[in-house]
Amino acid sequence: MLMKLVNPRFLICSSKPLFFLSLNPLNFSPFPLRRHIPKRRTLRFRGCYSSCCSRSFSAKATMLNSPPPVHVRDRIDLTDKEKQIFDRLLQVLRHFNLQTQLRVAGGWVRDKLLGKECCDIDIALDNMLGREFCEKVNEYSSSTGEEIHGIGVIQCNPDQSKHLETARMRLFDVWIDFVNLRAEDYCENSRIPTMRFGTAEEDAYRRDLTINSLFYNINTSSVEDFTQRGMADLKSGKIVTPLPPKQTFLDDPLRVLRAIRFGARFGFLLDEELKVAAADEDVKTAIADKISRERIGHEIDLMISGNEPVKAMTYISELQLFWAVFSLPPVVEPSTPEGSERLCVTFMDSSWRLLQLIGSTSFNDDQQRLCLYAALLLPLRNTVYKDKKGKKIPVASHIFRTSLKLKSSDAETVMSLHLATEKFISLIPSIISDENLQILEVNGETETNDNVQPTSRRRIVTGLLLREIKNYWRASLLLALLLYPEDIASNTNKDMELNEQRALYNRVENTILEMGK
Repeated sequence: MLMKLVNPRFLICSSKPLFFLSLNPLNFSPFPLRRHIPKRRTLRFRGCYSSCCSRSFSAKATMLNSPPPVHVRDRIDLTDKEKQIFDRLLQVLRHFNLQTQLRVAGGWVRDKLLGKECCDIDIALDNMLGREFCEKVNEYSSSTGEEIHGIGVIQCNPDQSKHLETARMRLFDVWIDFVNLRAEDYCENSRIPTMRFGTAEEDAYRRDLTINSLFYNINTSSVEDFTQRGMADLKSGKIVTPLPPKQTFLDDPLRVLRAIRFGARFGFLLDEELKVAAADEDVKTAIADKISRERIGHEIDLMISGNEPVKAMTYISELQLFWAVFSLPPVVEPSTPEGSERLCVTFMDSSWRLLQLIGSTSFNDDQQRLCLYAALLLPLRNTVYKDKKGKKIPVASHIFRTSLKLKSSDAETVMSLHLATEKFISLIPSIISDENLQILEVNGETETNDNVQPTSRRRIVTGLLLREIKNYWRASLLLALLLYPEDIASNTNKDMELNEQRALYNRVENTILEMGK
């Protein structure tokens, strides 16, 4: 049974839950107030632009230092599940007297050598197609009276740098990819390579990075390093391409983003020649023209959801790739000033450090991810473009929907976070103040109500805001603290500034929770 798979990213094995329980809802019952479309307010950034940028990029010096020593194992220890899978594959070889060499390729080998578990198993075959071998696996299962499994085929798409067919099937409750070893031949007048069966060495050299070019030979139970530097680069913590980086990136520009993602994830150094190639104008053009926006968005999403999102965005900014990735419409109002990408990274850096200080228990994975996106795009929150009907649309919406092709719901949440952030800034003084609140501003409307007690007024306005932003109110509060109050920005002790922000966050959060009781 064959089935065509449109996109392999939707069959990724993960130990994380797909859904999260929402935070405890606050039981607000505010009095009804008239609702108006909110007016957008211009907010001042904390501190001056130059000091803000230099603060973020103080991380640059750290990133240029030698990486910490990397402990790499001498051998790969298989789990019981992996032994079960590999034994079955070897049984298929023996049953049909196949001379095929089975090799696990890429990330699984790298992670196992680093002592990390990995459920992403890709099997490379030296003399047959992945689909053909999957059919052999099912034939063997049928001969032993076992259940056969469906075979998914992910078609090649050369126009989007997806150059070969991949077969996928489930063995012992684990998804396994099967693909043939291949070599790529490029003609000067074509960016689409001619694919052919290749040797293990040819396949290793055509991979994106040396640390991803290692194989684990299932037949011999040994690690193979055909580039002769995969193990060395893994141990020294270097991100290097097996072949000259510019040609590697022009062949498949997505490799630039993968290099950045792995460099940030493992804390490895990007090779100097690689960085020069990544910043090359031809490579930036190839990123914009050759790679689907869905693939770009998927890589960026992995970075933002990873363990070092700020490092990844800093690399993207330093290599002058920010606007190639987060592309803007041709005309925006107001125009983005030079260096605004650094300011975007600065705000993400501030939000990330505050998130770490507050602790992750208040945010689930999706709330943290969208909070970081909202922080990254916070300097662009008042920048708009006109659609075909002349309607003004926030550019952040364009970035999500067009540049990254992420979910529309993500774009809507980030837009809501930006709006709620502005409202929180006006609301914070009244939430933490014991003074009477005589004026209410809700959804852009100012009302005076002398018949309502001050505490009730605060509860009404806060309740309406939380009803609007729902489970993302903590993320909105955190973003507001990046802009409020201004006197925190004048503090030269950044650790003290962070502690003050955390204290204010805790104070506002506790007050809101008390209101909801």
